[in-house]
Amino acid sequence: MRSMFTAAAMLSAAALSAAPPPSGSAEKAFPFAMETKVLENGLHLYAIHYDSPGLIAYYTIVRTGSRNEVEAGHTGFAHFFEHMMFRGTEKYPAERYNEIVKEIGADSNAFTSDDLTVYHLLAGKESLPTIVDIESDRFQHLKYSNAAFQKESRAILGEYNKGSSNPFQPLDEKLRELAFSAHTYRHTTIGFIKDVEDMPNQYDYSLQFFDRYYRPDNLQVIVAGDVDAANFFALAEKAYGGWKKGGARPEVPAEPPQKKEERGVVAWKSATLPIVYMGYHVPAFSTESKEGPALDVLSELLFSDRAPLHKRLVLEQQKVDDLEGGPENHRDPFLFEIVARVKQEKDVAGVEKDIEDEIAKIAANPPDAKTLEETVSHVRYAFARSLNNADRVAVTAARAVALTGRPDAWNDYFAMFPQLTPQDISAAARKYFAPSNRTVVVLEPPAEKAAEKGASR
Repeated sequence: MRSMFTAAAMLSAAALSAAPPPSGSAEKAFPFAMETKVLENGLHLYAIHYDSPGLIAYYTIVRTGSRNEVEAGHTGFAHFFEHMMFRGTEKYPAERYNEIVKEIGADSNAFTSDDLTVYHLLAGKESLPTIVDIESDRFQHLKYSNAAFQKESRAILGEYNKGSSNPFQPLDEKLRELAFSAHTYRHTTIGFIKDVEDMPNQYDYSLQFFDRYYRPDNLQVIVAGDVDAANFFALAEKAYGGWKKGGARPEVPAEPPQKKEERGVVAWKSATLPIVYMGYHVPAFSTESKEGPALDVLSELLFSDRAPLHKRLVLEQQKVDDLEGGPENHRDPFLFEIVARVKQEKDVAGVEKDIEDEIAKIAANPPDAKTLEETVSHVRYAFARSLNNADRVAVTAARAVALTGRPDAWNDYFAMFPQLTPQDISAAARKYFAPSNRTVVVLEPPAEKAAEKGASR
């Protein structure tokens, strides 16, 4: 579950922004045979064939995340239903659902992000009829009382409070608050704290949210691995075919261009290392514009372990103990995020300037052709290497579904990498890394600690 920003989450998203193996531009990034069926109610079914004898990954993708929480006072409901969907139905109460999952030896879980909610199981292929039965039932017939709703919503408040002990949660909240003024990316996946606190009073709204977004025309089901497509489609049509389409859904507001740099501070209550957290507005995921691949390459050139900036700040000068940066693919324009954890507070301003100077350098001086070729090759290979089991294939397809509505969108995206020129890389840096497009948030240690450090210098 990605309910907040972490450096690890950013890196894992960047890994999914890679491209196919370095064996020629004609080779597909997502090279798996796939069969598709669309039911009359709009539910999309995908059977993705992957060599995993006897094993399947079953993914249900709801194309709804915190992005879709457009109504004031009602943030956090996409994440709420990630929890609530395990509460059971009349046919399969929660205890019986869990028993069945154990009986078939399945691994079951879910996660929420800005753009999607995913429910997934990994099991033996002989369990497919059972999985279709229990999954189709809970998506169509979820039932919970007001008391159960209140209990779960209070558990989510506990999750929020637990997460707030990690400095990246308030950092992410502050960055989004400053960087976005209209779009729903302004709040994190778990929601605004005031809305989470009020959630126990929103039972009626929860029913409305579920009815609005948990509909077949807003869902896609992927089965990856050792799957018999004809059998899967027949089972799914019988189980899901009577489900009715949903009605109209609210539009997500567009974010206007940022006109000036925004800056903020998060004061931390306990001893900590300062953190510089930066965000630059970048475009939405696209299979038609080379700017996305160019930004992925920039991420490698600027912030990988092999990058000059990492060598200088982390290894040689040892001013920073963690340095990461990259774009995170989103359905709408989001941010290229940079995080630097600085060892001494006196170096914060200098580290920020070093990052900006390195960006300015690559904006003015395109990488040489050999460096670009090697970087593209590395990124392509990283993506290919990540597709090493049925579960990874399914989750990668699920993310493409969230972004574009189709699992194989990676093929079009990665086909653009061989077309990149050194000038494309510098052009992207000049266009998106302007100071007026930047938001900076700094995590500061407690004032008394800062005073002690200042006195010791």
